[in-house]
This record gives sequence, structure tokens and C-alpha cells, in this order.
Amino acid sequence: MEVEPTTTTTAEEPKKDENVNPSAGSEAAAEYPDMELAQSIHRAILIQNPKSKFTAEDAASLGMTSGIEGVLEKVKKMENPSLYRHLAPILGWTDVSEEALAEMEKKNTEAMAELEKKVEDAKENAGDMEVLDARFEVAKFAAKSLSKDEALAAYQKVLDLPKLSRGKQMDALMESSRIVSFYGDTKSNAEFVKKIAKLADESGDWDRRNRLKVYNSLQKLLTRDVKTAASLLIDCIATFSCAELCSYTDFILYTMVSNLLYLPRTEIKSKIIDGPEIRSVKEDVGTVYKMVSALYDCDYKAYLHAMVEMESVLLADRFLQPHAGYIMRELHVLGYKQFLDSYKSVTLESMAGSFGVGVEFLDSQLSRFVAAGRLSAKIDKFGGVVETNRPDLKNAQYRDMIQQGDLLLNRIQKLARVVDV
Repeated sequence: MEVEPTTTTTAEEPKKDENVNPSAGSEAAAEYPDMELAQSIHRAILIQNPKSKFTAEDAASLGMTSGIEGVLEKVKKMENPSLYRHLAPILGWTDVSEEALAEMEKKNTEAMAELEKKVEDAKENAGDMEVLDARFEVAKFAAKSLSKDEALAAYQKVLDLPKLSRGKQMDALMESSRIVSFYGDTKSNAEFVKKIAKLADESGDWDRRNRLKVYNSLQKLLTRDVKTAASLLIDCIATFSCAELCSYTDFILYTMVSNLLYLPRTEIKSKIIDGPEIRSVKEDVGTVYKMVSALYDCDYKAYLHAMVEMESVLLADRFLQPHAGYIMRELHVLGYKQFLDSYKSVTLESMAGSFGVGVEFLDSQLSRFVAAGRLSAKIDKFGGVVETNRPDLKNAQYRDMIQQGDLLLNRIQKLARVVDV
């Protein structure tokens, strides 16, 4: 197997980092779990759910041709009885009988026995590298055709191999992270990402570190740490090499949505609107690109209309859908705040006209955001005017300094009393 190499250095030969191994690269990652299929399953479940706002028409309008029937065909191709049994009651599948599923299980058991036999044969007649390759083949088959727990157990056997290099440990952990992500196990995914990050800190080549940023950023998205995710995503936009986890188009979508909420306006122009990587796929992310451009151009009517289309995009994505309400709310706040920053006071009628909405709707939304402290403004309902109330930065800093000073003095006094005792 791949082991930690030991090298002897001389005065003329610079010392090499013996812990760094060539990266597997996303092209060498396991074909399964198929994260594109995970997206399709997510959309199929939404379409099937009568309470969902996402319909088959929404899916078609976004160019999503893999409906419930397409998901069924892909799952059949995987020959994974566990996954089929999990999805059948949710999606109303009755195409595969219990006898056929039992036959699949028998076939998979025989295939696993053959693969395990290759592992034993490699141990007896070949070297460590052959044992490692055979063990990875077992794990890859388990990820395709067995249950989540069986797949994780197979990759744990890879990790249990003696003298396994850190690079191969990272590869096995990344595959395990994909498995739990496929099944929506956010807690386990966070644990795997943490383990990968620890190994990357000790040693890790550039490609694995770069791919780890994507794994980490998507985990942050799932836990609604959007600000951290935005920073990680924008950092590796020019060097994306994690196609096994998400498509490049989806990666750009996550980057644009998250960074729109936090980047300064000037950086939105340079890093998003004019970013060469984003412009190369702007037709594939047309809705979000239109929304970002409209906000930058202060075309608030187009911005709000693009947001209406944006809701379907958010619902259709398994990483963004849990936070669709939060993101839509933040986008509303962002648009209103940018508009109000240009005025000391503005009539509700004029502002409603700029956004292309009714006065009552705008008044309701602004009241909610002002009451929550999200907008620095007050509404004169009688006069029909919104007055901005920008906080004085210097006074705010002075108040913060006084408060922090009081806290520090209180702590010093408590410490003094303890020392006196």
C-alpha cells in the first residue's frame, strides 16, 4: 500500500516533505455516491411533496429533465436495494418487487465476497500497494450498491490499514464524507470534514487542500454559516477541482449567492459580475447573475423580479433549500438597505414604485425589518414617509469602548477580591 516514505538527504539535496503524496484528484475519485443523483432525488422528493412550493413545472423551467422516473432508472442501475427501499415509499415506486430486491442483495453479497477474496490474495501474493487498491475497490463497490453503514464500514477498513499515508487517509475520509452527505447526514459530515482538516494541517498537497475548502464550504452552508462559506468559496473559485462533490455550475451558484450577502459593492463588481470564471458560465446561472447585476445597477424592480425566480433555484438545490427562507429574507434586506442608503427620507409610494410592489406590501416588509433592527429607519405612517436613521459611527464606537471598559474594570475588581482572599 502507499506508505509514509522515508528519504535520506544530503547537504546538496534539499529535504523533501515525506508526508505529501500525489493527490488522487477529483477525476480519480469514486464514481459513487453520485452527488448529481442526490440533487435529482432531492428535487423528486420536493415534487412529490404536496406541501412543497417546488413543482415539476419549476423543475422543467430550470432545465431539470431528471424527474421521478429518471431518478428511478438511475437507482435501478446502481442495483442498491437499500437505497431503493428508502426511496420507494417516499416517491411511490412499485416497479421492483421484493423478490427482485432479494436477488440483488444476493448478487451484491457474492460480488463483495469476490472483492474480499482479491484483498486476501493481494495480502498473500502481492505488495502493500495492491492490498490498498483492492481494499479501495471493495469500498467503492459498497458505496455504489450497499447501505450507508456498510459503505462507511468498508472505507473504515481502508483507514485501518497499517502505515497508510496521510494523503490516502484524506482520500478515504473525503469518500466517507461524500457518502454521509449523499444521505443527508450533516452531523457525521461535519465530523469527517474536521478529520480531513486536521490531516491537511499536518500535511497535504495543494489539490487535496483546495478540494477540502469546497467540502468545508458546503458543510458551512448546510449549518447556515454563510459568511464563512462565502469566504471559502470565493477563495478557490479559480482553482475549482472538486467535481466529485458538486458541478462547477452549482459551485458558482453557491459562490454568487453567499458572497452577494457579504461582499462590499465594489468587490461584487470585480469578483462576481466581471469575474472571468463566473462570466464563462453566466448563461447557466442566468437567474442569480441577473439578480446580482440588477442590484449593482440599482434596478430594484428587476432585482425583486429576479428574486421571485430565485426562490425556485434555491428550493431545487439540496444545500440551499433548507435555508431558502433565510436567504430570501436577507436578499430583501440587502435591496432595501442599499436603496435607503441613498436617501435621508423617501415616500413609501416612491419606494414601492422603484421596487415594483404595492405600498401595503412594502410597508409590511419594512415594518418587520425595522422592528427587528435590520434596517436603520423609521416609518411615518401618517405622512407615508420612510426616514433613514443612520447610526453615528464614532458615537457607536465610543459607546462600545465605554461598555468594554466597564466590563474590564468589573473583571479586574473581581480578580482583585479573589487575590486579596
